[in-house]
Amino acid sequence: MSLVTTDKGLVQGVESDGLLVFKGIPYAAPPIGKNRWLPPQPHPDWQDTLNATKFGPEAPQNPSSLDALMGTPATPPVRDEDCLYLNIWTTGTDGSNRPVMFWIHGGGFTIGSGSGGLYDGSFLAQEGDVVVVTINYRMGALGFMNLNDATNGKIPATGNEGLLDQIAALSWVQENIEAFGGDKNNVTIFGESAGGMSIGALLAIPAAKGLFHKAIPQSGACNTAMTKETGISVTNAVLELLGTSDADELMAMSTEQLTEVQTSLAPIAAERGLPGMSFQPVIDGSILSDLPIELVKAGSAEGVAILTGYCAEEWKLFSALDPAQASITDEQLITKLEKTFPDNAEQVVTTYRDWLDSNGKASSPADISAAISTDGVFRLPALVLLEAQKKFDDRTYCYLFDWTSPLMEGVLGACHAIELGFNWGTYDKNGAENFFGQGPEADKLSDLMRTAWLNFARTGNPAGGSVGEWPAYKTDSRATMLLSTEPGIVEAPNETTRQIWQGPAMKTIGTL
Repeated sequence: MSLVTTDKGLVQGVESDGLLVFKGIPYAAPPIGKNRWLPPQPHPDWQDTLNATKFGPEAPQNPSSLDALMGTPATPPVRDEDCLYLNIWTTGTDGSNRPVMFWIHGGGFTIGSGSGGLYDGSFLAQEGDVVVVTINYRMGALGFMNLNDATNGKIPATGNEGLLDQIAALSWVQENIEAFGGDKNNVTIFGESAGGMSIGALLAIPAAKGLFHKAIPQSGACNTAMTKETGISVTNAVLELLGTSDADELMAMSTEQLTEVQTSLAPIAAERGLPGMSFQPVIDGSILSDLPIELVKAGSAEGVAILTGYCAEEWKLFSALDPAQASITDEQLITKLEKTFPDNAEQVVTTYRDWLDSNGKASSPADISAAISTDGVFRLPALVLLEAQKKFDDRTYCYLFDWTSPLMEGVLGACHAIELGFNWGTYDKNGAENFFGQGPEADKLSDLMRTAWLNFARTGNPAGGSVGEWPAYKTDSRATMLLSTEPGIVEAPNETTRQIWQGPAMKTIGTL
């Protein structure tokens, strides 16, 4: 049946091709009016049956040049501050206790939604007999801005309201997912980029403990969060651009003003020493008490199985959008790296050039810069998370995704986000094939990846079936599943470049 009783009332979904799909279910009250910048509030009950047949609005956001890469939507999305909705794909509402896969979308904490066509849960739900949940959460200035200090508590926002939205959605799952055929005691959270970084924070936040049991952070882990002081600096810069710090004026501002200011912030962030990704989780001392990786090292995620990894050439997606990057010289690169590697910047460049040459890859200063950024922002945080978590749970698994995007004649390489179409099975839908590729090899890789993700969601181990063996990640072997045209387990891949990250450099990983 497509009629389900939730704790707030009845919802009506649609049935199609053996699937029951429910779209646009509110998991919290609309964060509008007096609720703007507050933690998510309980949604009131509804009397009539809720029509859950179309997606709810996406969170407010500016247009992005990356949108077209992920497939063209059938209709332009509706965006509104009233955005706290989730979507469910299930094969039955019969109490079968299916594993639950809960997706947190990426987009630098400023763009994206759980209703994008790329995240169509049909394939995972049908193939794995799992319940798939995708969500929206507040982003940018509405979800990650610390206003408490700037307004003397009149607006009590900590800068982690977007994370609190995610926790509220996970709490909704605990209360309601059994009615949709899911097992509330077997919830896997998975997400990419900002979604992976969100998972990194959720692994550390006490309020999220017990709401999920396995985690797949993709291209993002536990090293991305601002200090409270940096969060306040970002907020002050935003308020300066808005021309006010008055709480009443801020509450009265239009959604458009609060979204557009994010574009104005980007050019001045570097000048003021602010993070390039200016909206991100904040170590506020209340919701998040420390850098997430430090809390994981202390056991905050004990009992949670972890599958994490990265793409081989993550940073090429971003460097392709930066014309200045192509002309960088060795001297400029070394000067740039001296902040991260104060004692051996020149040796770092030599090590990466030798590694790229030995692997038959281009090794211009731009290529070296991209490889170093790939490791610092994405690869090292994944490995550090695995090393930290293995002390508390043996179920730690690593992957390296190495599939070249065909777009722009392959110049993007195995870049950031390239794995998404494969783990969702949507790589060849709605124009997405231009970025992800298609054909028999793509089919085989996607089948393998979906099987691994489904295995992990069911048992906490990605091995089995067409995946074969997948040993746990340990520091003596660093076993890693290479997901490529020739998949298989490799030990300690790219070890020479990993080893060069020592001392002060390790304090910079995960930063954007």
